[in-house]
Amino acid sequence: MSLHTTPQGERIQIALYGMRNAGKSSVINALTGQQLAIVSDIKGTTTDPVSKAMEILPLGPCMLIDTPGLDDEGELGQKRMEKAMQVLNKTDVALIVVDITSLSEENLTAGSGFLQKEAEIISLIEEKKIPYIIVLNQADRISDAEAEKIRSRLSLKNGAAPVVVVSSTERRGIEELKNTLVSQLPHSDSKLHIIGDLIEAGDIIVLVVPVDSAAPKGRLIMPQQQVIRDILDNQAVAVVTQVPQLAETLEGLSGKLKMVITDSQAFKEVAAIVPDSLPLTSFSILFARHKGNLQKLAEGVRAVDKLKDGDRILIAEGCTHHRQCEDIGTVKIPNWLKQYTGKKLEIVTCSGTEFPTDLSSYAMVIHCGGCTLHEKEMKHRIIQAGEQQVPIANYGIFIAYVDGILARSLEALLPITDD
Repeated sequence: MSLHTTPQGERIQIALYGMRNAGKSSVINALTGQQLAIVSDIKGTTTDPVSKAMEILPLGPCMLIDTPGLDDEGELGQKRMEKAMQVLNKTDVALIVVDITSLSEENLTAGSGFLQKEAEIISLIEEKKIPYIIVLNQADRISDAEAEKIRSRLSLKNGAAPVVVVSSTERRGIEELKNTLVSQLPHSDSKLHIIGDLIEAGDIIVLVVPVDSAAPKGRLIMPQQQVIRDILDNQAVAVVTQVPQLAETLEGLSGKLKMVITDSQAFKEVAAIVPDSLPLTSFSILFARHKGNLQKLAEGVRAVDKLKDGDRILIAEGCTHHRQCEDIGTVKIPNWLKQYTGKKLEIVTCSGTEFPTDLSSYAMVIHCGGCTLHEKEMKHRIIQAGEQQVPIANYGIFIAYVDGILARSLEALLPITDD
């Protein structure tokens, strides 16, 4: 897939860490062959994690994440570093960029060769089992022989990761760095599926896509686009309709249909129209399976029945968007929660990267489908909730549950009962 078609959450996530002025931004520019990142001799030019989508051969579609210097100072610097640490939750490969001229003979002989902040981030990366590469930058400032001696000694002291010498200004060592990135990318035997493994060539899938005040002008939302593409990639047929035309559409396609997929907000109306013999689910539930943990989310939704007056509920979204008057996260789900439970609940919302690290004050988390999030980040949020013993569900699962059709919405994906 190209730069223009690959969603952010499906890209290889490469995060760069290092001290201020180690040359992280310069390495990004050298890797991409473009002046994407601002480069300056002034320390602290990069003040927050900055993501840049690029196609890098031979890696393919990537997201390069430039982070603030590990030695960022003061209270504001601490907050910036907390943001930078959150980036690890979605990182596929980390680059530890080190100014090669900062590596003295003394610290190479005495310890790991790294400064304390560099050693700390490497320890955290290893704890999270993220593959990483040590990038010795600014090699143009010393002789080739000295650079090789430093690389060799550092390799002996840090056997867990490859060490690559580069000069980002002269673009030396960049091809070696790209090839090393390829070798360090995690390999998975399982393909992330949206719906492709459930259908065969020639199957007809009906997609119910309401066009209302909450729908973006002139286009479909990302989960709908991605499901349609997955259907087409598997040589099946996608038929897109709205609720008023659904009955007529189903009648015209009688006997040829494989499944109906609906926007979760129309679950109740659509379930009343679609025959019980025809599998029915939603875009949101497919994404719970695609990059989350469908079993965990389906179990978590049952916490709705245990909510009490005064309980805090976190409603979280992976993206940021303009809120409409009938916004699902801030309006509809809070209303459905209160109607279903009859309780006086405190609703808290968050979006984008602002997912709290401490969930202990919440009785439950209800998360969006996560279509814009990287698989690792979505799974991290689910694991984080589990570790803190906070039930978590997603939008589609919650809506199906309160509408009394959870078992039906999961029967083709994950057998479960409404008991």
